[in-house]
Amino acid sequence: MPELPEVETVKRTLTSLVIGKTIKRVTVSLPRIIRRPDDIHLFTEQLAGTTITAVERRGKFLKLFAHPYVLVSHLRMEGKYSVKDSTEPVEKHVHVIFHFTDGTELRYKDVRQFGTMDLFLQGEETKEAPLEKLGPEPLDDQFTLDWFYKSLRKRSTKIKPLLLNQHFLVGLGNIYVDEALHKAKIHPLRSANSLTEKEAASLFFSIRETLQTAIDAGGSSVRSYVNGQGEMGYFQLQIQVYGRKNEPCNTCGDPITRIIVGGRGTHICKTCQVI
Repeated sequence: MPELPEVETVKRTLTSLVIGKTIKRVTVSLPRIIRRPDDIHLFTEQLAGTTITAVERRGKFLKLFAHPYVLVSHLRMEGKYSVKDSTEPVEKHVHVIFHFTDGTELRYKDVRQFGTMDLFLQGEETKEAPLEKLGPEPLDDQFTLDWFYKSLRKRSTKIKPLLLNQHFLVGLGNIYVDEALHKAKIHPLRSANSLTEKEAASLFFSIRETLQTAIDAGGSSVRSYVNGQGEMGYFQLQIQVYGRKNEPCNTCGDPITRIIVGGRGTHICKTCQVI
């Protein structure tokens, strides 16, 4: 599933490709992707004639602004956006097409069909699901070390499931939680409230550094992720633990181990990350 760096990369790519384009019409071939409104004809009618003015990200969600509406989109497992000329053949599994007046199209492809789209009037999107109860952004000023440490002290849950909880902190998924915990030398089974102030600080900066490095690399193409121009990310070339079972730890040389934490496959170095 695309995490914060991948969605941020898609956001930046789409910003350069679709801002200022006017939607002539919208084609939806898989109605269940559209959750709001529940009338597909209303969805297409409301967007027809609008112009895309901005593309933003909130956690793992994309927000496409087309006054007076904002489209909240979640890519889920394998959702992808691409901008194509209308003369190009439409690939299999393209379920939503935004046809622009200039002859180009924004196409949404989703092999697994888990992605979602919700259309709101601008300003209403933060008052209801799916954006209503999201936690702070880990790269924004609202995410401070003081808040992080105090919040950890109140939680007895294991640190990895807590970091995966989008109501606690947005944008982190399996890849970047494993990477940040390894960088901070913290075992994922540690209780959040067991972390010392020094360990919390190490994890705080590891989260921010890991995400920023991944954004700079264009995200991680561990499975099928590409940006809005069909380009791969390259952070997977810098991954330290995720997906590296039995390979040597780049810090100590001992083998990476895979365990299960909160039902999720988790990669650690037992030498560097002592419980």
